[in-house]
Amino acid sequence: MKLTELFLGQLDAEEGGTRQVLQRVPEGRNDWRPHEKSMPLGYLAALVAGMPGWIEFMVNRDELDVAAPGSAQFKPQVPTTNRELLASFDKSLAKARNALKATTDEHLLTPWKFLVASHVADEKPRFQMIRDAVFSHMAHHRGQLTVYLRLNGAKVPAVYGPSADES
Repeated sequence: MKLTELFLGQLDAEEGGTRQVLQRVPEGRNDWRPHEKSMPLGYLAALVAGMPGWIEFMVNRDELDVAAPGSAQFKPQVPTTNRELLASFDKSLAKARNALKATTDEHLLTPWKFLVASHVADEKPRFQMIRDAVFSHMAHHRGQLTVYLRLNGAKVPAVYGPSADES
């Protein structure tokens, strides 16, 4: 199986559960956080919605420096409505799919760098960065978001298996 096919299949597999979680984010609670050190709910939801789109810049750029002046375009913009949140997610998925369809497995074997103020924080082949920094990272933050849902009285959807809120 080609890496591009594997990742396109993974996007398809993750889309439904992620969409259900994002649909249940309570509106008007963007600033809510369970602890002062925790991310605000709106930022976390925007982060989850935008993470598939990271594939596009991992395919089409050789690096990303999150402290560089132009990096602000890669930071999540917090939407005010679920409709905007889901539109952001759909745009993110489309960017990822288009990038994967336009690349090759050979390109995914080439290195990609994650920088912070010109310091290399991580460097791996693109396919590993996509696996770790997109799919695994998204699963982590989506799980975190389900806890936020629970603490806000929203029903937690079944993502990989049963949920106490759905039978």
